[in-house]
Amino acid sequence: MAKRLFFTGIVLAASGLLSPPLALASGTAYGLLLRNPYQQDSRNLAKFLLQASVVCLGFGMDLREVIEVGRSGLLYTAVGIAFALALGAILGRLLRVGRTQSFLISAGTAICGGSAIAALGPVTNADEEEMAVSLGTVFVLNSIALFTFPAIGGALHLSQTQFGLWSALAIHDTSSVVGAAAKYGALALAIGTTVKLARALWIVPVALVAGAVKKNGTRVQLPWFILWFCAAAVLNSYLPQLHAAYASVYRLGKLGLAVTLFLIGTGMTRQTLNEAGIRPMLQGVLLWLIVASLSLMAILRGLIHL
Repeated sequence: MAKRLFFTGIVLAASGLLSPPLALASGTAYGLLLRNPYQQDSRNLAKFLLQASVVCLGFGMDLREVIEVGRSGLLYTAVGIAFALALGAILGRLLRVGRTQSFLISAGTAICGGSAIAALGPVTNADEEEMAVSLGTVFVLNSIALFTFPAIGGALHLSQTQFGLWSALAIHDTSSVVGAAAKYGALALAIGTTVKLARALWIVPVALVAGAVKKNGTRVQLPWFILWFCAAAVLNSYLPQLHAAYASVYRLGKLGLAVTLFLIGTGMTRQTLNEAGIRPMLQGVLLWLIVASLSLMAILRGLIHL
């Protein structure tokens, strides 16, 4: 029964019958009610599919737009990451959250969710429990954002440019940024994806600084798929003869994203919720609400724009 429903969910997501938010909701319901018989395989496949889907989405981007958006968002990204890390450290100390857990949750909020935590965990000598708590906290909030952000954006009548920028600044993981932005519109998707991927590159300097503080020589894993995303944008921009093929690959990327979100949802188990813990979860919630609110206010007042 569990296996049959698992593969049915994958097929429905891959066929396009499940939108990204609905795919995540279905996967989450599955994870909470049933036991995924392929838990580790699902995690590995979700990681690969997310990267492959992002690369495919690059075939729908214009390189000049990618460069312009990345350059315009550079200052906002640097200031936003520094602010989130500092505020996260303060909240973690006030709530008496372990230093490593606090840093990982702050970095996941500031940069790019689970990817940042996975990259920074070895550098900070985080143990399995600290990794599980940090990932669980960010994952729960990430899922909430995918459902709530499009509704908030619609209620506030945000333009696609405003929503794409806000989602990239305030949603943790790339997958949920892409999912929420795709639901809002094509321009929101282009901006959200580009700004978020530019933000993900900050994993490297943050990891190097953290490694120097910890005096840890662990090698930093570079997010190479971002370079392939840029390569796809180059092809789309300068080889227009293949636009029909690019459009097909772009659609394939959106379907792959739905499958990715279904697989991610199946990882939301009761154990995940229990592992998150009250204090780390409270730190993650407060930090996320403050970052999301301030970035939204700045966008609405024109302080942050592209």
